Amino acid sequence: MAMPEKSSCVKPSEECSNFPEIIELNVGGQVYITRYPTLISIPGSRLWEMFSVKNPCSLIQDNKGRFFIDRDGFLFRYVLDYMRDLQVVLPDHFPECGRLHREAEYFKLPELAKMLAVKMNKLNSVGNDSCQIDLEELSPGIDTTFNFSSTNTIHISGPDNSVVLTAATGSELKKAGFITIGYRGSYTLGRDSQTDAKFRRVARIMVCGKISLAKEVFGDTLNESRDPDRPPERYTSRYYLKFNFLEQAFDKLADAGFHMVACNSTGTCTVTHDQTDDRIWTSYTEYVFYRE
Repeated sequence: MAMPEKSSCVKPSEECSNFPEIIELNVGGQVYITRYPTLISIPGSRLWEMFSVKNPCSLIQDNKGRFFIDRDGFLFRYVLDYMRDLQVVLPDHFPECGRLHREAEYFKLPELAKMLAVKMNKLNSVGNDSCQIDLEELSPGIDTTFNFSSTNTIHISGPDNSVVLTAATGSELKKAGFITIGYRGSYTLGRDSQTDAKFRRVARIMVCGKISLAKEVFGDTLNESRDPDRPPERYTSRYYLKFNFLEQAFDKLADAGFHMVACNSTGTCTVTHDQTDDRIWTSYTEYVFYRE
């Protein structure tokens, strides 16, 4: 007589019904670990919708079981700080207010978005004030009536003198400086051939130089995760690009007015194949660009 099969004590639907107390997130490749109550602390937010309305099985997970969110992993730290404390402290000279405001809107955090909007307005007002000219201090005898010409030149006329001020356009305001591009590559040399088709495999393109210049040239294609929260007037050697095409980096530098002034490269043999005598070489190459 066949015995009836034992029924499972946990139904399949119940296996996916609850979240653990500690949750691991993969946000744009950056790993975060936080408590479940933190993620549902603001009702109506996108994280609250994901982790209270839905169940674990309905969310995308990476190959290690972390819940995946396809957003900016660097800026998410500030979103998570706000979820914890309902306030966020940004570093001095923080250049990403606009992008963080966009993240706040995506995660449906209106109060955080308002705070960032106020900060951006203050920064814009400071920038406008710094560009104003005190005409009375320039010369008391000058008539302050002036005209703007089509060539972005301001003519200020007085009884005995004339002052001409050129209003610089965006391209004229660009600062001089150096940016160094470096990469490690590999190539194969064989006994019967000069080089094979796998010449110059580039794993990562590194960027060294002043942070403000690097962000101006490469923008959103710059990965800042290895050296975050640094003010724009500082220098870094730890940034790298989100793409691995050297020509794309060169095009961006050329578009920004940079030109190459120096380069160097070194190579070492790392592996020799016993049967074919093919040798795999690794190299490190740097290109130095300068803008006057």
